[in-house]
Amino acid sequence: MSIQSDALQGPQSKAPTKRALQWAALIAMLYLLLVSVSMIGSGFKWAAGDHAKELFEFASNPVAGLMIGIIGTALIQSSSTVTSIIVGLVAGGLPVELAIPMVMGANVGTTVTNTLVSLGHARCKDEFRRAFTCATVHDFFNLIAVAIFLPLEMMTGFLAKISAWLVSPLMHADDLSMKSFNFIKPITKPVVNGAKSVFEALPGSFGGIALVIFGILLVIAAITVMGKLMKRLMVGRAREVLNSAIGRGPIHGIASGTLVTILVQSSSTTTSLVVPLVGTNVLTVRKVYPFMLGANIGTCITALLAATAVTGDNAVFALQIALVHLTFNVLGIVVIYGLPFLRDLPVKCAELLADYAVKSKLTVVGYLATVFVLLPGLVLLVS
Repeated sequence: MSIQSDALQGPQSKAPTKRALQWAALIAMLYLLLVSVSMIGSGFKWAAGDHAKELFEFASNPVAGLMIGIIGTALIQSSSTVTSIIVGLVAGGLPVELAIPMVMGANVGTTVTNTLVSLGHARCKDEFRRAFTCATVHDFFNLIAVAIFLPLEMMTGFLAKISAWLVSPLMHADDLSMKSFNFIKPITKPVVNGAKSVFEALPGSFGGIALVIFGILLVIAAITVMGKLMKRLMVGRAREVLNSAIGRGPIHGIASGTLVTILVQSSSTTTSLVVPLVGTNVLTVRKVYPFMLGANIGTCITALLAATAVTGDNAVFALQIALVHLTFNVLGIVVIYGLPFLRDLPVKCAELLADYAVKSKLTVVGYLATVFVLLPGLVLLVS
């Protein structure tokens, strides 16, 4: 009898241990994702050197500024990095009016990461349709926001005026530095520095290029493993908890997306995490839609932190452009998600594009090339 009892308890006792190991592996993959995103940013800065900032100094008109923001963020794969550079440029004397379209472009450019992550589900048509729809919902939302607000800003300057009003009480404030708030960088920096030391053996900027490529490969590996782990873990109780966190309603979803993005200080990371969840049918596109919009608000924290570290005559303008980023994203949610006739438009556009993408993967290539490379490049060339 005792032998039978031991035999029954054996598998049961192993189950919690196995589950704990899977959760530990999931946390490890999350850390790897954070490290790999940092590697891509560091590698780009290393390869480009001081020329990274020069990319943002050709904004001769608002449309050109928008395209520079898109290209720059698509290359760096971090809107936080781009908006921080823009804050630095404004602190250095770039007019706020020229910087506003670049901030809008950064919102669009950062969404390319989601689309790349969705390609990890390309083997299964149903999974890919769901994942690609989830990824491009963010794209279409930001594109629609730009289509509405950029012409309005060009005609009225409303974002410049609102941000100027918000920053006016701080015109005579002293040092506002909050650099120490960023706790993600200290835990990823040792690994990133270790990788950099390995690639330093390569001549010139090739080390930076190698670090970028290595970072991209790590992103793909981390997301692939996370997708498999989530499939096993997000059942039963864990699935209910996740649904209650994201699927409790739009306000709760937006708040959750904002909080998570503030903690990891990367909207690309936040939105990339939910793409595999939708791909594996743990959550639906409509449930994660508000969560992804919250990421737009949460990502503004980096520019705000960068702005509060600026001192000197232009410090107030640096804070103003950071507040433009926040105002643009909040108003985008209020107008597009708040108005019923606009709310479902990003989802419907994403579903339509996903149907074409399932039929031919060339659709994905054409979409990425057109939105993030060809169209911005052509506009800049004409400008």
